[in-house]
Amino acid sequence: MEFTEPNGPGRRTVAELVAARWGDHRPGLWCEDRTLTHHEVAAGAAARAALLADLLPPAAEPHVGVLLDNTPEYPLWLSAAALAGAAVAGINPTRRGPELARDILHTECPVLITARTHLPLLADLELPGVRLLLTDTPEYEDLLAPYADAEPDASRATPSDRLLLYFTSGSTGAPKAAICTQGRLAAAGQTLAGTFAVRPEDVHYVCMPMFHGNAVIADWAPALAAGAGVALRRRFSASGFLTDVRRYGATYFTYVGRAVQYLLATPARPDDRDNPLRLGFGTEAGAVDAAAFQRRFGVRLVEGYGSSEGGAAVRWTPGTPDGAVGRAAPDDDLAVVDPATRTECPPAVLDASGRLLNGTAAIGELVNRGRNPFEGYWRNPEAEAARRRAGWYWTGDLFYRDAEGFLYFAGRADDRLRVDSENLAAATIENILARYEGAAAVAVYAVPDPVAGDQVMATLAGTFDPAAFSAFLAAQPDLGTKMAPRFVRVVGRMPVTATNKIHRAGLRREGFRCPDPVWWRPPGEDTYRRLTGDDVAGLVERYRERGREELLSR
Repeated sequence: MEFTEPNGPGRRTVAELVAARWGDHRPGLWCEDRTLTHHEVAAGAAARAALLADLLPPAAEPHVGVLLDNTPEYPLWLSAAALAGAAVAGINPTRRGPELARDILHTECPVLITARTHLPLLADLELPGVRLLLTDTPEYEDLLAPYADAEPDASRATPSDRLLLYFTSGSTGAPKAAICTQGRLAAAGQTLAGTFAVRPEDVHYVCMPMFHGNAVIADWAPALAAGAGVALRRRFSASGFLTDVRRYGATYFTYVGRAVQYLLATPARPDDRDNPLRLGFGTEAGAVDAAAFQRRFGVRLVEGYGSSEGGAAVRWTPGTPDGAVGRAAPDDDLAVVDPATRTECPPAVLDASGRLLNGTAAIGELVNRGRNPFEGYWRNPEAEAARRRAGWYWTGDLFYRDAEGFLYFAGRADDRLRVDSENLAAATIENILARYEGAAAVAVYAVPDPVAGDQVMATLAGTFDPAAFSAFLAAQPDLGTKMAPRFVRVVGRMPVTATNKIHRAGLRREGFRCPDPVWWRPPGEDTYRRLTGDDVAGLVERYRERGREELLSR
């Protein structure tokens, strides 16, 4: 999620925003029992920038990988990279084995910042030319000591310098590293700070992982632009959310829909509304859960949408209907189109409760036909060309649009899945499941989640034993934490098209309501069991309650 401004002269850099905090001795960064002033953050960034300049080999790309939880070292290294004219590649700790090594090597990071807790992830990986710095060791402190007197100097940075390389997955399998420059990130931070009237006395609570664009672009950057404080949570905790918010005096946070659901699932307390929050900004919470959140906690949630790569943005404005994300940003020419014909889909027909009645016709891919600030992918011209095909920016996301022009998010296109805010590629999961001894063929695809985003479903041609399959999944070193299928459909023969390709569209359309046996893992359970008619009825009712039943047959 991000809000962006067009590129143009006079843009600021993130380095300038970092240097502006030098001499500001107000508390500015909190994490657990540690507090740093804005000045200490700027000084720490300057020291790390100087260290990085000495560590980078002469011919190396100015990239630094960061494999960390949300600790103070993460924003310190973001700020340091800005001052050094370098880029941070956010490394996802839910990746495993060769896939994790591929992310680090693909972004050409000669330095990887991590901590001892993540060392098991790196064991036995071949990372030639990569130097590890462990932030929680005496050796790290010794490395920084000679640079303690460094002062932030923003003169080395330009708006066109790469600052972020953040991974986003697509249908081609391996994640792509999207580029975000200093100018674009600074503009996004300033835009959001203005949109939400962020004040220097505000505190932004960063509980989403900082290897995602959500936390950096929509939470950290606007706080930096406005001189507001930042409070960090190592990893999201629903039970610890209100405690943190009260402890740090947090006024703003970002979220993804699943996090809101987790918060609503915690036991209600009489003092839930006794908190300093004034706003939450995120995506995919859904109208039902957003209303429940405001009733319970007294906090308004504002939904937004921005493609991960920055090519399209939808903005919430007063009067946006429940369930809608908003309208197109002023500089965008957005349309919902049929990818096959490139013709616009007809307006959505909604009933009195807001349920979509003509999803088959109205749902299409969101494209930006106008100018957009997409800055490309690192070392992936084929993916760039696919994103920009026919002169349009193709988001890969499904939407529908009502007669008033308001846009509603409907899921991910084709072989892309979004599970608990993680973008996954079906091909990657298929390659792993194909190792299962009983599998003659495997197809992986998305089925909509009852609340937000997608769930993983697999069709397996061959033999299936639920206990053996669970044990197989647990033994796969490269199976990320979001990749295990929720549903497994077992068929004697994989359905194919006339050209002998797997008939994915038909599999997606039938979902778990199909004539073949389906095994599933109910939420909170680790083992698979047979999906019954009562299970299906209960699931459909959950979709109906949130106005998402129409998505089951998309």
